[in-house]
Amino acid sequence: MSDTAPSPQDFAATVEQLETIVERLESGELSLEDALGAFEQGVRLTRDAQQRLDTAELKVRALSEDSEGRLNVTPFASDETPRDDANEGKETPPW
Repeated sequence: MSDTAPSPQDFAATVEQLETIVERLESGELSLEDALGAFEQGVRLTRDAQQRLDTAELKVRALSEDSEGRLNVTPFASDETPRDDANEGKETPPW
């Protein structure tokens, strides 16, 4: 395992690489040194992925807030999804 920083990759590739590391660690076939190296790489990838998620969340919040800083929730609506008039007027949660 090298100590060089991994080149930037997309989020899905980072998650895939983390899954591979977890599988290797769970196999129990790595030496202590290799397991420690894999664990360190996993921690770096996890921190990178968390930073990307945090950045994406900030962007979504910035795009979703009104001028007073309140969350502007707009439900996704499509012509294919039937409307439920019984729920009309109720606030939609942000998740």
